[in-house]
Amino acid sequence: MLYTGVSGNLEQRLIQHQQGYFRQCYTYRRRPVVLLYSQEFNDVVQAILLEKQVKGWTRVKKMALVNGDFDSIRLLAECRNHTNSKFHEN
Repeated sequence: MLYTGVSGNLEQRLIQHQQGYFRQCYTYRRRPVVLLYSQEFNDVVQAILLEKQVKGWTRVKKMALVNGDFDSIRLLAECRNHTNSKFHEN
């Protein structure tokens, strides 16, 4: 499972997730968590906008972001019917 979130203090948030601080949180029963990708923003509104956008993406598209494969992200944005076998999820 991939979790997407926003935090003002990433290091502290990771520790909290690892320790099970958020009992009602998505990650509580999915520990240990592993950080795959992070991006810094100067504007929290922009961070929240990207978070909402990424939460709507497929796992394949999220993994393309993690891997820095921006060409695939572009292709996946265009090919929403999943007919492109290169990106078909099993």
